[in-house]
Amino acid sequence: MESTLTARDRVGVQDFVLLENYTSEAAFIENLRRRFGENLIYTYIGSVLVSVNPNKDLEIYSKAHMERYRGVSFYEISPHIYAVSDNTYRAMRTERRDQCILISGESGAGKTEASKKILQYYATTCPVADRMSTLRDCLLQSNPVLEAFGNAKTLHNDNSSRFGKYMDVQFDFRGAPIGGHILNYLLEKSRVVHQNHGERNFHIFYQLLEGGEQDLLSKLGLERNAQKYQYLVKGCCPRVSSINDKNDWRTVRKALTVIGFHEDEVEDLLNIIASVLHLGNTQFGEGKNGENQITTEPQLKYLSKLLGVDGAALREALTHKKITAKGEEMISPLSFEQAVAARDALAKAVYGRAFTWLVVKINQSLAFKDDVYNSSKGSSSVIGLLDIYGFEVFQHNSFEQFCINYCNEKLQQLFIELTLKSEQEEYEAEGITWEPVKYFDNKIICDLVEEKHKGLISILDEECLRPGEPSDISFLEKLEDTLGGHAHFVTHKLANAKTRKAVSREEFKLIHYAGEVNYSVNGFLDKNKDLLYRNLKEFDMSPLCFPLFDEALVRHQVKYLGLMENLRVRRAGFAYRRHYETFLQRYKSLCPGTWPNWQGRLADGVATLVQHLGYKPEEYKLGKTKIFIRFPKTLFSTEDSLEARRPALVLTLQTSWRGYRERAKYLRIRHAVIQSAWRGMKSRQRARRRRHAVDIIRKFIKGFIYRHYERCPENEYFLDHQRFSFLMMLFRNSPKNVLDKSWPIPPPSLTEASEHLCRLCMQNMMHAYCRRIQPEWKKQMEQKVVASQIFKDQKDSYPQSVPKLFVASRLNNEEFNLKVIQTLGNDKVKYGIEVTKYDRRGYKARPRLLLLTSSFAMLVAEAKLKQRIDYAALKSISVSSLSDGFMVLHVPSEDNKQKSDVVLQCDHLIEVVTKLATMADKKIKVNMSQDSIKFAVAQGKEGVIDFTSGPELKVAKGKKGHLLVTAPKLNP
Repeated sequence: MESTLTARDRVGVQDFVLLENYTSEAAFIENLRRRFGENLIYTYIGSVLVSVNPNKDLEIYSKAHMERYRGVSFYEISPHIYAVSDNTYRAMRTERRDQCILISGESGAGKTEASKKILQYYATTCPVADRMSTLRDCLLQSNPVLEAFGNAKTLHNDNSSRFGKYMDVQFDFRGAPIGGHILNYLLEKSRVVHQNHGERNFHIFYQLLEGGEQDLLSKLGLERNAQKYQYLVKGCCPRVSSINDKNDWRTVRKALTVIGFHEDEVEDLLNIIASVLHLGNTQFGEGKNGENQITTEPQLKYLSKLLGVDGAALREALTHKKITAKGEEMISPLSFEQAVAARDALAKAVYGRAFTWLVVKINQSLAFKDDVYNSSKGSSSVIGLLDIYGFEVFQHNSFEQFCINYCNEKLQQLFIELTLKSEQEEYEAEGITWEPVKYFDNKIICDLVEEKHKGLISILDEECLRPGEPSDISFLEKLEDTLGGHAHFVTHKLANAKTRKAVSREEFKLIHYAGEVNYSVNGFLDKNKDLLYRNLKEFDMSPLCFPLFDEALVRHQVKYLGLMENLRVRRAGFAYRRHYETFLQRYKSLCPGTWPNWQGRLADGVATLVQHLGYKPEEYKLGKTKIFIRFPKTLFSTEDSLEARRPALVLTLQTSWRGYRERAKYLRIRHAVIQSAWRGMKSRQRARRRRHAVDIIRKFIKGFIYRHYERCPENEYFLDHQRFSFLMMLFRNSPKNVLDKSWPIPPPSLTEASEHLCRLCMQNMMHAYCRRIQPEWKKQMEQKVVASQIFKDQKDSYPQSVPKLFVASRLNNEEFNLKVIQTLGNDKVKYGIEVTKYDRRGYKARPRLLLLTSSFAMLVAEAKLKQRIDYAALKSISVSSLSDGFMVLHVPSEDNKQKSDVVLQCDHLIEVVTKLATMADKKIKVNMSQDSIKFAVAQGKEGVIDFTSGPELKVAKGKKGHLLVTAPKLNP
């Protein structure tokens, strides 16, 4: 870099950090002018690359130039887009972190071309193997396809991107591209049906008409004349001198084949393009009865053929609308204006979906294939490429330009935060003293647009949702009422006498970071209601072209892109910084004190290293976690020292490798010398093991023969082994709980011992179980035993209740009325549950609480004690065998006034009956009935409950005065 300073009077400096008068905007622009005059369109501001669009082809993008920048330090040679590309690629490889390149600038600044150059660099210089060559071709050929379907001529740019694009390029552990993905941020679909004067529709329409074969055009029903199509004549610009539509058509067809489109897919795509042109030529007129109808039958015929739809249905859809009112569908005819709007909406939707499908198909060809490459070899990394919209100012600016320019405001805010605020905060966090820089912060403009409840977007959304008849003018009036005092918002009503003429009554003016723009509110509400247009708040793209060197435009961009602020920040502090760990890891070999490894604090290691390298105090500062270097030449000298040191490092590594290799050779020889002795020792050991095994087998066979004799020398080994085996089997397979009745079968000689062991084992498990059981669990088991005695094989719902634990009570203390508790006195409620009591006369269901104490049960309704049943007076309980919850408490009555038997229903019948049986001192008889239960209503009178099986539980009063209960059978 220093070698170019001698010619700085002619070519300027290639890094604005080295500009002597770095605070002067005039000096900044003059440096750009000098370099532009010498076809040097790239200049650095530290790590930021500033590019001026030359609007012509320069011979600086050849493969030789790519090789020149490949693997070279960022600042060693002249600035270039390839240097940024290579630096990003090497940062991804060395730091093993995903990277992103952000390309920003006003319309026509050359952002799309810059992104193409970056992709070409990676496709050419990165390692390629197997499928990688196909992927490289797909990456490169995706550009002409996307440009054909997504680019158009605008007032300032003959190849303006009308959609936002973010591309991911995925690399494997070797640095080879293995996949990619494109994310498009909505197409400018309104261009399909309307273009401003001097602009064109998307390129693909003109390419098809100019370059398509005659047979193809005839098949699609098209003529080779763009003037005959309404969607192509509104801009009055069918041909452009800088564009060769015929050649571009051939390029697109070839690219589609390379990417992997089949012929039938291309045919479907072209059918859609042709159908859009036919839609534009579809006209409407008045019929015999005054109705609106289609007057161009040929277009309707071609549309039904190309789109694959029924012609009558399409005619109906374009001239009528379906209305749903009070659940009924009605067909209503469209007016002429409504029909035209419906036609245009269909054209935009068809083209938009075709473009989305196109991007999906391209992504399929770029996708990473696991079957082609084994991902387990290493992790992959990504380089993201964001080609973002440029600022747009037209003679007539509407909702689309508002969304695009708002996106640029957000981008500028991000640029300010990352390049300016982050610089200041980083220096302050590291404890480095520097001179603060004042800059224009556009946060006030972003808040004007996006602030919740008060921002322009919130007001627009609110107006769209407002009941009544909102209009664009009412939206403008609401803006004036809400934003009237904002310094960056002006309308005709709010403007002063000098500026009022510049803003019409249907416009509002926003003072953006890049200048003032008047927006017409006409169509704002309708476009905002379209969800696609809502998404333009996030992204859109319209790069415009510069003249060859327009100083006013350059000065405007330099100011509002924050380039001067960026330069001031870097020159006020330090242009470069590195983390201690990274800096020390890279350059530790240059200092004997830090090589091969530094064991102390990283900051001390870096201090030792820079002192050895001879850094001057004014060249660097040490922060808390980073070293800050002021001049690029300081870093260059360090890199040169590292390059000079590398041969010595290589020699050291070679020496170590040779030593390792010779030692390995020596170890192999030594191993061969002692190997024979080792094999002899191992053979003798195997022989001894074999002889011992033979003796054991002989003893075992002889013992098996004498196994039925009394113990003697011939069978003692066998019997001992048999006893040991049985005991080990018993140890491994003994019962684990008292319910396990399994026991290994013993040999005949151990039958008696096995019986004693089995008895001792069971006694031990029973004692252990009894010691572990808790009082609550014991009580639970006692109740389960009682329930089993009463209901087992009797009640249909009993099997389902077995695994469910009985609870202490189904009611909380808070559910007891205070008066009831006072009535009980010293008697405590042991159990409570909600039940339904059926009256003896009429069987009316009444909710009650059944409370059980130690001596009696009682029924409670709210605060009143309805009935008390002493356990001593409880004669028996009757239940059915079905899964219903009915029970009858039989209580004998001595006179007519005393209450008799009680009919109850509850959810946990088995639990309630068990509690009653457990709490009563005497044994309560529980009757189980299959069909019916009889109970005493009063002296001499009986009531009957009839039970039947059914799909669900039902309770009703029968004709004979019986209570009919239907219950499902759970265990058929």
